[in-house]
Amino acid sequence: MRIFCIANQKGGVGKTTTTVNLAAGLAQVGRRVLLVDLDPQGNATMGSGIDKRSLDPSVYDVLLETTAIAEARKPSPHGGYDVLGANRDLAGAEVELVTLERREKRLKAALAAVKDEYDFVLIDCPPSLSMLTLNGLCSAHGVIVPMQCEYFALEGLSDLVNTIKQVHANLNPELEIIGLLRVMFDPRITLQQQVSEQLKAHFGDKVFNTVIPRNVRLAEAPSYGQPGVNFDPSSKGAVAFVEFAKEMSERLG
Repeated sequence: MRIFCIANQKGGVGKTTTTVNLAAGLAQVGRRVLLVDLDPQGNATMGSGIDKRSLDPSVYDVLLETTAIAEARKPSPHGGYDVLGANRDLAGAEVELVTLERREKRLKAALAAVKDEYDFVLIDCPPSLSMLTLNGLCSAHGVIVPMQCEYFALEGLSDLVNTIKQVHANLNPELEIIGLLRVMFDPRITLQQQVSEQLKAHFGDKVFNTVIPRNVRLAEAPSYGQPGVNFDPSSKGAVAFVEFAKEMSERLG
């Protein structure tokens, strides 16, 4: 079982879109996938077709160790993967975890119990570096970073790289950047092409070959409670995410 955080400390870069569509794409290429929603907004939960308001139990209960993942997970109705969902309760876990033992390793312990049931676990992290994000980073083998190719994106990336180095040094020696995924890409914009070239020059083969284009259908899909990959399989965005799932599968075995 390979565990990956989808993380970027900059908000609005398509983390949740990436997590949901990668999960659906991996399911389409025959992989067993668990999506863990660690964001109290619960967008990945809703985008997978699960009503966050009626979630009981949720990832909150798993982190407090009152429930196992096997009891809390739900199947995504359209996506073909399982979801450990989140809702507003999770914001409370942030405070409660601070005083508990092994506070940053609780998700890791819970995932160990289902390690034979999944090929991939994808963790959707909140944009801030919080106790929740730390639980994700301590559980993971690596981080997938969705990035828009714009000027400020590079600045946010250096913050994230520093965070990953610190977690690697102090809490999780396995943690590394698996790759950078260029998302919401519009080849007509010269700056985006320039930033894309800079990324490749600086990070080399850490930049995934697949590029996710800016795509209206991907943006519409969550309001229908479906991953874009299932909502409109022929759209450019959906095709790109299935390509990305194949690239991930081949790269990581």
